[in-house]
Amino acid sequence: MYVNGETGQFWVVDYRLYDPDGDGNSKLDHVAQMLEGAVYSKQLAFTHVLMDSWYATQKLMAQIDRLGKVYYCPLKVNRRVDDSGGVQPYQQVGQLNWSQQDLDQGKLIKVRGFPAHKKAKLFRVTVSTNRTEFVVTNDFTQDNTEATQQVCGVRWKIEEFHRELKQLTGVEACQCRKARIQRNHIACALLVWTRLKTIAYQSARTIYQIKHGLLSDYLIQQLKHPSVSMLLA
Repeated sequence: MYVNGETGQFWVVDYRLYDPDGDGNSKLDHVAQMLEGAVYSKQLAFTHVLMDSWYATQKLMAQIDRLGKVYYCPLKVNRRVDDSGGVQPYQQVGQLNWSQQDLDQGKLIKVRGFPAHKKAKLFRVTVSTNRTEFVVTNDFTQDNTEATQQVCGVRWKIEEFHRELKQLTGVEACQCRKARIQRNHIACALLVWTRLKTIAYQSARTIYQIKHGLLSDYLIQQLKHPSVSMLLA
């Protein structure tokens, strides 16, 4: 998904169907392929890559680094890192000690499994009163935890997309068993979402207003001029 950081508008630019038995690709393989496609095939102008902790692997972060992009992703609390410069053994990220300066500006770490020279910057971000994320980035110019939190907040656009897709297009409603029909159904649902979203952006309305407005217009038209007339004895 591509998100315009200035307008907040977002678009689906690529997608994959997870079918390891059919193509042998893992979810990480799909992400790596879509990332390469966005840079080289589509040539999209983007600078940052946001992802959740499931995708925070050494291989994927190294690929983003190699492509010259900036990544922000949370680490699981049991991920082992070193913030002592090699003096102390690796420890779980959730057990690190944080000074006030670290809390405000982040700290330099090395993630276990990364090359010896490869460092990253870690921020402790408070998401809610009972939830904290440990966000790692290769943006060494970032020195503000609040700014890091704002950047990571863009990641929730993917949740907004999933909610709209499920509630407005019937993407989960296909009961056919054949894989080809299922794939066609998902593709059509994405085309519907894209068209509704385009109209919503152009008319400065929400995608829900567009969809429900279509139904309201149809009901009004049918009440005035019903296509199926009813005869009462």
